[in-house]
Order: sequence, then C-alpha cells, then structure tokens
Amino acid sequence: MKKLFLAAFAMASIAANTGAQAQTTEKTDSNMQEVYEFLKGCGTYFLATVEGNQPRVRPFGTVNIFDGKLYIQTGKAKKVAKQIAENPKIEICAFDGKSQWIRIQAVAVADERREAKQSMLDAYPSLQGMYSADDANTLVLYLKDAVAYLSSISGATKELKF
Repeated sequence: MKKLFLAAFAMASIAANTGAQAQTTEKTDSNMQEVYEFLKGCGTYFLATVEGNQPRVRPFGTVNIFDGKLYIQTGKAKKVAKQIAENPKIEICAFDGKSQWIRIQAVAVADERREAKQSMLDAYPSLQGMYSADDANTLVLYLKDAVAYLSSISGATKELKF
C-alpha cells in the first residue's frame, strides 16, 4: 500500500512539474509574442551596441519569430555585426508614438541556418534585393535571455522575460 501511495505521489509530482513547465513555456511564448507585436507595430526600433567604450545606436526595422525565438537581421559586413560579435549584449528601445515604449536587454546569438535566414527574408521581401539566405552577408540573430520593460506615460511598467 505504501509503495502504491509513493508511486501515485511521484506521478502527481511529475505531472505538476510538467504542467508548471508548460505554463512557463506558454508565458514565455506570450511574452515574446507581446514584444514582437509591439516592435512590429512601432515599425522602427533602435538597437544599441558598444564599440570599445563608446555606445552605438542605430535604427532597425526587422523582427521575426522563427523556431520559437525572436529574431532580428543585419548584414555581416556592417559595423553593428562586428560590434555584436565582440560583445553580444544588446539593448533595443522603441516608442509607439503615443504613450508606450519598450526597452529590451538581451544577448544576440547568430543563427547560421539557412531556414532562419529565409524565414526573415520571407517576412521582409524588400530585403531580398540586398540579401539572400545563401549569401555570405546575411546575418540573423535571435534574442537570448531577453528581459523587456514595457512602460507607459501613466507610470506603469510591465516586465516580460523570454
């Protein structure tokens, strides 16, 4: 009887942990989706890197979800790609033009898979004149260990991790 109880308890613990993991994954996915939709709605966001001890900021416009990760895109020949290779910690900032803004801190991780590059190019057909999934220049990066802060003029701030 005791063994049967212990087995049932163990199975309930596994089920509870699996449920918690699924809930965490769903929350992570919904957080990433919310960040994606905000950036997409803004159209332009600003990406910050560092070069030596000098911050560098420039406008970006690409954002895509592929394989359960949030991606951005640039060219390997650009200074921003070299800065990210040197120090992959980045920040992104965007304002919706009304009352909300977002700041995202993350580690940018290069993904050399053709499928990841093609997904980005499919999402942004206008890039296909400059980039190809098979060229040596296209660079797609996913955001790892991302923490986003969605703030508003009202003073409310929402933290979104993914």
